[in-house]
Amino acid sequence: EVKLVESGGGSVQAGGSLTLSCAASGIMVSSACMAWFRQIPGKGLERIVAIAPESTTLYTDSVKGRFTISTDTAKNTLSLQMNSLKPEDTANYYCAADRISFGHCATYNYRGQGTQVTVSS
Repeated sequence: EVKLVESGGGSVQAGGSLTLSCAASGIMVSSACMAWFRQIPGKGLERIVAIAPESTTLYTDSVKGRFTISTDTAKNTLSLQMNSLKPEDTANYYCAADRISFGHCATYNYRGQGTQVTVSS
C-alpha cells in the first residue's frame, strides 16, 4: 500500500519561506514519478512541480525560481522548499506519486492528505 504523509505547512508573511515534506511508504521516491499539487478553495487541483526518476524537474511558471523540489533517498521523502512566498500561494498542498509507465510520468494516482499553507500580506 502506498502512503504519503505531508508536513511542514503553516502560516507565514509574504516574502517568507516554508519547507514542505512528504514521507512516502510503499513506493520509492527515487524511482517513482513524484509531484506537488495545490488546491485553492473553489478552484481545481494544480500541479506546480514534478520530478521524474531521472531527476528531471518541471515547474509551473508561477513558482519557477521560488520553489525547489527535491528527494531524499535515504529517508524516502519528497520536499518542497518555498521561498519568496506570495499571498496567492495560499492553498492546500498535496504530495502525489505514481509508478513510471512506459518511461513516462503520466499520472499521479497516489496522493497525501495535504498540508495547508497560508501567506498573509
